[in-house]
Amino acid sequence: MADFKQIVDAIKSKNLAPVYFLDGEEPYYLDKLMELFEHEVLAPSERDFNLSVYYGREIKALEIINACLRFPMFAERQVVLVKDAAAISDLDKLESYFLQPTPSTILVLEYRNKKVDVRTKFGKFIKEKLAYFSSEKMKENAMPRWIMQLGKELGFEIADKEAAVLTLYLGNNLQKIASELEKIRINAPNEKILSAALIQQYIGINRDYNMFEFPEAFSSGNKDRLYRMLAYFLEHSKASPMVVITASFFNHFQQIYKANFARQLPEKEWAGAIGVAPYFVKDVMNKTRQWPLHKAEQCLLIIAEYNAKCVGIDNNAKDGELLKEMVGKLELVEAMA
Repeated sequence: MADFKQIVDAIKSKNLAPVYFLDGEEPYYLDKLMELFEHEVLAPSERDFNLSVYYGREIKALEIINACLRFPMFAERQVVLVKDAAAISDLDKLESYFLQPTPSTILVLEYRNKKVDVRTKFGKFIKEKLAYFSSEKMKENAMPRWIMQLGKELGFEIADKEAAVLTLYLGNNLQKIASELEKIRINAPNEKILSAALIQQYIGINRDYNMFEFPEAFSSGNKDRLYRMLAYFLEHSKASPMVVITASFFNHFQQIYKANFARQLPEKEWAGAIGVAPYFVKDVMNKTRQWPLHKAEQCLLIIAEYNAKCVGIDNNAKDGELLKEMVGKLELVEAMA
């Protein structure tokens, strides 16, 4: 099984395997590799006659084999790309070609949004005998490091805090994060450090009136900020749907709930147990003093109740009324001994 960097290096050095099988649920790396195979293996003058691109829904295994058996024209090799190969109905019939691939053909099969079943004979063969790469979804606690590395590639220095904030707001959507950072680089070509001001200016993450900061304002006990944010969300209820706010609150208090149990574990395991980036661990653990297990549990029950109400279960009230009710009940829990 090859990793992403190994395949990139192979493409750059032109030291390529005859068949590549790319699968997985993370499109970012699949798109990157398919783009490299399409544009970097052959010279521009060679592509017209030696680059073939097919789609799984429109082709059968025999047609792929016939394309691979052709000889390149005015070039040392040809490239055959098959996108969305999971849609090929008779994919297993390619095994005969895999056993004796044409040396002058580079065949790339992109098996998007799925993983080949390695329990089958065909799946085992792919994993063990071909140049096989599986693009896995990245866990959120690994995202800050990935963002910092991407920043280096784009010429940005990204500190732990800014990387953690981007993870909090953008999750583990690699393509979205890459697009946002590239947008900042285009608009601020001379900046060497990705500051909070740049993030707010070009991505629009505003900590003062952001739904994802609302739970933090509540749990930290900053009443002035809480009530300012509450007033803002009540006034802009269409732009801040209750279903999103309850989801954000639930995620926030679920982390605090898990943190209460994580105290029993070694400190190095806290981030994984809570499900947050290491930068946020200290803040979440500190909140367990104000929000011990029984309080966090009660908050989760209240939030779940209002999440059900905001989607219309046993409720006719509007989002604004539900939001005021929920915050009021959560404040009663906060006042509990």
